[in-house]
Amino acid sequence: MTAQRIIRPATAFSVASTKQRRPRDRNEGHLAFIRTLKCCICGSPGPDPAHLRCASAIHGKRETGGAEKPSDKWVTPLCRKHHDEQHAAGNEVAWWASKGIDPFGLALSLYAQSGDDEIAESILNAHRQPR
Repeated sequence: MTAQRIIRPATAFSVASTKQRRPRDRNEGHLAFIRTLKCCICGSPGPDPAHLRCASAIHGKRETGGAEKPSDKWVTPLCRKHHDEQHAAGNEVAWWASKGIDPFGLALSLYAQSGDDEIAESILNAHRQPR
């Protein structure tokens, strides 16, 4: 008697790796909106849409890296100086903590109000660390 291998079909109950690459949700309109805002740290105009690569299970954000870029809902407005600092930081979570900003809450709030300049400005003011 020979053993037979059972091959189960993929179902909703299949468990995929948390590191499995997924298609990126792109939203060019939201990225253009982020570029109209000010840096969430220093308030400089004309920021880059800076994607968050670190994970947050509470916010439903999985870790990305390597050649995989996160979905466009996970962007914050950072000037070039702070965007470079974000990428150079060895620990992105610690870098954001040093700035006194919850980047996940900020990104989700801005995404939910994308296109509304007035509300976005109040969101940014609420997230900026008092200087």
